[in-house]
Amino acid sequence: MQICKQVSCESFPCEKINKEGYIIPDIDLDVEKIKIIMISEAPPTNQEDYFYAKGEPYYMETTLQLFKDAGYDVSSIDDIINLGVYITTAIKCAKLEYSVPTSVIKNCSEILEKEINLFPNVKAYILNSDVAIRAFNYISKRTIGEKAISTGSTYKIRHNEFYYKNSRVFPSYILTGKNLLIEKSKRKMIAEDIRNAFKLLAT
Repeated sequence: MQICKQVSCESFPCEKINKEGYIIPDIDLDVEKIKIIMISEAPPTNQEDYFYAKGEPYYMETTLQLFKDAGYDVSSIDDIINLGVYITTAIKCAKLEYSVPTSVIKNCSEILEKEINLFPNVKAYILNSDVAIRAFNYISKRTIGEKAISTGSTYKIRHNEFYYKNSRVFPSYILTGKNLLIEKSKRKMIAEDIRNAFKLLAT
């Protein structure tokens, strides 16, 4: 299944966002083999830096290192997919500013909901940013009537167990960023979340 042909933004209603940076994964995969979905914040301004871009995209530099920190010997996005992991972003257009408007998160959560619904066998969601957490909570409130993730700083709530339908949900930190590789505490926590998500696959 080619993801970008199944879900899309049709009306582009959002403001204060870089619509030229719109992207949904242009990848053809077996959705039934995906067991973990990681949701980061936003696409890069330069689409050549996106997770699924050819060559050595910037977004993959930190992502590959995080998987290695978790104990998985990966060297490409294909290796990650072969582990049963799909990576996407909570919002589908690049940011113009550091913060993302609430209206953008809410609008994009409807696209994200359609996207995650393509995957029938997901056992864990890793929400890699505050934006991803907020978007996922919009989805959860629409579908099951309550937030999947309780309010609070990620470092305070991350050891609690959260669920969406029958899947575990991990509030975590952003996968990308110039400072991530030197922020050892965040790297350690993201790697721990990845390991804990994989433990669910054995149950």
